[in-house]
Amino acid sequence: MELWMTSRSLDQNRLVRHVSRLRRCRRCPRMKSTPVSGGPIFSKVMLIGQAPGPREPMLGRPFAHTAGQTLFRWFERFCGMNETAVRAKIYFAAVCRCFPGKSTGGTDRVPAPDEIRNCSGWLNEEIEILRPKLIIPVGRLAIGQFIECNKLETVIGRQFTVDRGGRTFDLIPLPHPSGASPWHKISPGKELLGRAMGKIARHSAMKNLAQRKPR
Repeated sequence: MELWMTSRSLDQNRLVRHVSRLRRCRRCPRMKSTPVSGGPIFSKVMLIGQAPGPREPMLGRPFAHTAGQTLFRWFERFCGMNETAVRAKIYFAAVCRCFPGKSTGGTDRVPAPDEIRNCSGWLNEEIEILRPKLIIPVGRLAIGQFIECNKLETVIGRQFTVDRGGRTFDLIPLPHPSGASPWHKISPGKELLGRAMGKIARHSAMKNLAQRKPR
């Protein structure tokens, strides 16, 4: 037990240093903000978004606006965890950690391949440090970093076993909770979302989180 606690403390310290370095990252000159982080939450569950929107950098945390409100309602309804509990017990990551800016059409710009590559090293290191049991990618871009996702209907509601960087974990994808997309509100998306959240709620890693007191 003492050795396990020592190892965990070392990993927690490593995560704190990792997040500190992440917040100072300036690798992508086209990005319109500095990195957004949910903090060094040592957890066996990781939630991976796509990229922050324009408000997240100002508020200093991921999923801080309307999409986040929808996401946290899903967790409260199916997992019995409110926003405070989710943020305290789950490690938040993203495909890209900075706001990419707007496209010519006025929507949030999709990160470019070189920006995704630049940021993938942060994600790989987080997986190495945390050794997660469950990863929850949110949205098509995040899902596509782990498995093929041509259509949401083929992946939402399913659980996958994935290996990345020598670490094996379960993957349960979610659709993006953006209000701009009705996918999760109508059939078959609505039913598949419920199936996915049910799998997340029943996963052993989530059950362990529900029983754990936040630090």
